Amino acid sequence: RVYVSGGTMATDNSDDLFSVAMLIDELKNENVQLRLNSIRRLTTIASALGAERTRAELVPFLTDSNDDEDECLLAIAEEMGNLISKVGGPEHVHCLLAPLENLSTVEETVVREKAVEAACKVGSAMTGDGVTTHFVPAVQRLASGDWFTARISACGMVAVAYEGCPPGEAETRSQLRATYSKLCADETPMVRRAAAQHLGKFASVCEPEHVKGEIMQLFQQLVQDEQDSVRLLAVEDCAALGKLLPREECVAEIVPTVKKFAADKSWRVRYMVAQQLYSLCESVGSDLARSELLQSYEQLLTDNEAEVRIASAGNVAAFVQLVGAQAAGAKIVPRVKELAGDQSQHVRAALASCIMGLAPTMGKDQTIDQLLPVFLTLLKDEFPDVRLNIISKLDQVNQVIGVDLLSQELLPAIKDLAEDIHWRVRLAIIEYIPLLASQMGTAFLFQKGEGDKGGELNALCLQWLGDRVHSIREAAAVNLQKLTEVFGAEWACANILPRVMELMSNNHYLYRTTVVKAMTLLASAVGQEVAMRDIMPALKEATTDKVPNVRFAVAKALGAVAAALEPSLVESEIKPALLEMQADTDADVRFYSGQSLQMCDAKLGA
Repeated sequence: RVYVSGGTMATDNSDDLFSVAMLIDELKNENVQLRLNSIRRLTTIASALGAERTRAELVPFLTDSNDDEDECLLAIAEEMGNLISKVGGPEHVHCLLAPLENLSTVEETVVREKAVEAACKVGSAMTGDGVTTHFVPAVQRLASGDWFTARISACGMVAVAYEGCPPGEAETRSQLRATYSKLCADETPMVRRAAAQHLGKFASVCEPEHVKGEIMQLFQQLVQDEQDSVRLLAVEDCAALGKLLPREECVAEIVPTVKKFAADKSWRVRYMVAQQLYSLCESVGSDLARSELLQSYEQLLTDNEAEVRIASAGNVAAFVQLVGAQAAGAKIVPRVKELAGDQSQHVRAALASCIMGLAPTMGKDQTIDQLLPVFLTLLKDEFPDVRLNIISKLDQVNQVIGVDLLSQELLPAIKDLAEDIHWRVRLAIIEYIPLLASQMGTAFLFQKGEGDKGGELNALCLQWLGDRVHSIREAAAVNLQKLTEVFGAEWACANILPRVMELMSNNHYLYRTTVVKAMTLLASAVGQEVAMRDIMPALKEATTDKVPNVRFAVAKALGAVAAALEPSLVESEIKPALLEMQADTDADVRFYSGQSLQMCDAKLGA
């Protein structure tokens, strides 16, 4: 049985024709949603029709379809790739090219891109002869199209056509290289952009001798283009071609181009270089990176445009690891110190997200002498994201120099973030606390020391349970559970549970509900003995709370606590409390207590 559009069911061959007719009717319907629903069932209809009728009826209809809704055209392009297995194998898959060729010429970019993606899947599924006979001519037709959109699509398909051609088809491959050369010199900048975007992919399927010759000529042509939108896409080709060329030619051809790009008059080109420079340095090796490209990277770190400095700062740890501590200490670290005081908060945030990664490469002495002052400066930054990014990566510094040297600034920074006016900042620092605690230990973060700093942080973890934002209160409860898992039940009994119990007397029912949640989570972390001694009495007392929301929160909590207890305790302690709640005046309380009773029965039955 196959269900088709509108819920009709086709059960035999006589109904198949009706199925296709209904599909076609709905594809012509004025209602866009009906057309979309029908398009998304193309694979189902193709399965019902069989391969021969799909090729003879369904595909021609899609080819002739003149839908003008971009949403419908996009859906057709998405489904075409799924029809490859429905048309009868590699020798017949070329029939799908006709509708895809039409879709590859439409004005909407997202439709064209999806059509090109599907066409490439079709080309990859073809036999060598099929590519030569059908796919290559389709690419050539698009490449010579009058409208620039067709030529843009051709750029994305040439590589698949070239790779699919049998090695013996030297003439066909030569024609494809000539076609791509023509696209790289197209009068329309958008076509040249597409050619630059796909040059690396095309080069990867070309023979090495052609990469050194024709492809490099095209590359040099594109990097000198008057349009910065073309040049910035050519930057991406630098790394791709650098991996394909021999080392000597890479140094002679690619490295000078990168240096030129790093000083390009367009900040967008320099931004792209900042993003791609590390990939290129990897391909040429650390020695060449130090001797040839380090100066360009230093130049990008001090660029006039904040966006370029952001992209450069984001790669600083990886770049330092590549060039080594000595070169980094002389060239990169001085620029890093300048960036720590950059006027753009986003530059400082980008630096803070990766600067801690310098410590393992620079070693203990240089980290203390040169980087520690930068860490401390960023920890005191006025922008919360900067401080958060530093704190989130403390583990990398902890492994090299420990956190004692940072302790004076670290705890005040955590405290400031914990009380930040923006709730998302408070939420982020809550989520980091268990990680920090596991790395640094309870003695550092929580035990009272000089100035009572540890006591303040301990109080903050409990204070979050009373935050005015629900997400913060929920995260605070989970935070206490994670801390207990790290430090154990004894620590929780001494530092957490007594204060949590005190919060149950809060006048606001929302805070009492959060405390119930916290006790539920703690019960699973502290073990059965502590749960029965300290947590269960408080939960039982809360079953008579004056607010129904608290009572049904307790009803849910009892079911969760039961999962961590022995069956005998569930029978003697949990079930009686839940049975009493079954007589509650509030329907929600009765409902949730009933659910928890089912959980108890399931545990007892097991």
